[in-house]
Amino acid sequence: MSASAPVRAGGQEVEAERLPTRTRRPGRALGVGMLLLIGALLLPLSLPAAWARAELTDTKRYVNTVAPLAANHAVQDAIVDHVTTGVMQHVRLDGLLKVIPRAERPAQRLRFTRGIREFVDRQVRQVVTSRSFPSVWNGVHRTAHQALDDTLTASGNTPVTLDFTPVIARVKHQLSGNGLGIDIARRVPRTGTRVVLLKSPDIPRVRAAYQAVRSGAVMLPPVAALCLLSGLLLARRRRRALIWTASICATAAALLAAALALIRTRTLDALPAVVSRPAAEACFDVLTGSLRTGIWVVVFIALLTATLAAVVPPIARALRSPSRTRARRA
Repeated sequence: MSASAPVRAGGQEVEAERLPTRTRRPGRALGVGMLLLIGALLLPLSLPAAWARAELTDTKRYVNTVAPLAANHAVQDAIVDHVTTGVMQHVRLDGLLKVIPRAERPAQRLRFTRGIREFVDRQVRQVVTSRSFPSVWNGVHRTAHQALDDTLTASGNTPVTLDFTPVIARVKHQLSGNGLGIDIARRVPRTGTRVVLLKSPDIPRVRAAYQAVRSGAVMLPPVAALCLLSGLLLARRRRRALIWTASICATAAALLAAALALIRTRTLDALPAVVSRPAAEACFDVLTGSLRTGIWVVVFIALLTATLAAVVPPIARALRSPSRTRARRA
């Protein structure tokens, strides 16, 4: 019997209620699903793009990010060891050992070298732990970041280094204030030790990635927002669509956090043995701290959205049902 066919109720013919029928459009459902999926995946991916663009292009922000590392003990120990090793390369003991019998020279050289290194180590540590060192540290990183930005935006292949010349200048001044350190200070050259951040063969590849990151940081957030908004507006069952979209977004962000942890482990394991691992861990964690925070904020907001969308409407309907029942009875 059709929906419009008459039926008998109590001996009288009445018109059956016409029920609205919905025509299913699989093409629309597929399009909505693709929009929501793309938006849910692009939203977490826009975080590392925006983070990388900010850290690579904004020198002031980068310097503010690495400024706390000047007081980090692992970083201080690494700087002291690195600078001390650079200073000891210019210390010559041949003149001092001439008055010692030849057979005793190897043992005395080792003894003198150990003693002088301990002395230089103490002087360098006084510089690194002084109140004025944070300004020196910030200046070193500001110069390095400006050089990195110039290299990535230009066409040259000049390697980017972290130059500790200002630290060496402070160390020479510190050594000059000690009787034993006067001769050592004279031998130390004006130029300091350098840490290579970006080698010349790697510059073209890094420059291409840099350009991609700059473009992605501008395009990904609006594209993700447009896809999510369009998908939710076109969805027939918006609450269900919102729940699934938020769940996918939270999953993608959690996977991004796991990938970042894996990258951290792989990067630290690939470092040469001469690099202090505790210092490298501190640097990596400080540089990626805002990115990790942003990822977990996205996870929290997405899970909260999915939970509220799943729980609030049923609770609201349950609370409205008794009031409707009492209104009908009245």
